[in-house]
Amino acid sequence: MKNTKGSFLPSKALDYFLQLTETMNYTQAAQILGISQPALTQQIKKLEHSVGAPLFYNVGKKLHLSDAGYTLLDATHQIYETVSSATDQIQRSTEMNQGSIDIGVLSSIENDVFTDFAVKYYQKHSEVNISFHVLTRKELWQKLEDNRIDLGIMYLPDSSIKNWKPYESKKIISDELKYLHHNDNLKKSVKISLKKTLKDDWVTYPKDYYLSNIINEFYKKQMIDSPNEVAHFTKSDSIYRFASEVGVSTALPASYVQANNNGIKKMHTASFDPKIQFELSFVYRKGKEKIPRIENLLNEFDNYLAKKDYVSRLTELSEKA
Repeated sequence: MKNTKGSFLPSKALDYFLQLTETMNYTQAAQILGISQPALTQQIKKLEHSVGAPLFYNVGKKLHLSDAGYTLLDATHQIYETVSSATDQIQRSTEMNQGSIDIGVLSSIENDVFTDFAVKYYQKHSEVNISFHVLTRKELWQKLEDNRIDLGIMYLPDSSIKNWKPYESKKIISDELKYLHHNDNLKKSVKISLKKTLKDDWVTYPKDYYLSNIINEFYKKQMIDSPNEVAHFTKSDSIYRFASEVGVSTALPASYVQANNNGIKKMHTASFDPKIQFELSFVYRKGKEKIPRIENLLNEFDNYLAKKDYVSRLTELSEKA
């Protein structure tokens, strides 16, 4: 892409520009990109010189996109969309057992089963390079949109995404949140009402995480105050360790509880009443599932899950609760 002066807009500069439009903060964007703030500022200035107009302006300390910035943002998305479509078309003509697959996984998801699957998949398809990326929800959606990952593994439904038109999903398992607590008077309770969970302090995921949002939204729908949160961690292991050692309550996915059944002994477990349910799913841009190696991976994962004992135990656990 070039302007009338004949200067080109490098793809790296456009990547930097896109990241800055996401955060609208030079410091945060530079941290995410792994570069210094002066280096980012210099790249944006070069981009502005290339297009011949300022892309951002400040009102006080707040950064805003200029009209030229909005024009370039729209054009950049169109460029990426065109490149993504072309890439997908090319990949569909490739063979099943070659190439690479990039998979984004939410950091709050129990990923041992995916690691185990990757081992078994490699043993059968060693020429396919699978890369797993542990991401926040925002990072995952951004990388899906920019075609930097092929598949996302995340929780659904996700109300933060307004435009589902470019995407499709494939359910992995149905899941629910389990309440973990230290109250011996409730240790035999299979179900616990939301009001009873408010008696203790909680540790949970950061406020911008899906599971944290779904908890707060669920309590809000039941017209009940949200739990008092005293600490936040991005990893389920960290949340459980803090809760078990400090003596506070928490909520963790049944899939995590089941996968770590032998390790979770210090706390009592129960279902919420009413249940807080969701699905663990693959999400991908439309057409990705037609790429031979990705189609094969999804089919292999179905076969893998069918043989996993923990899935049937998880389903049984959910049905009894």
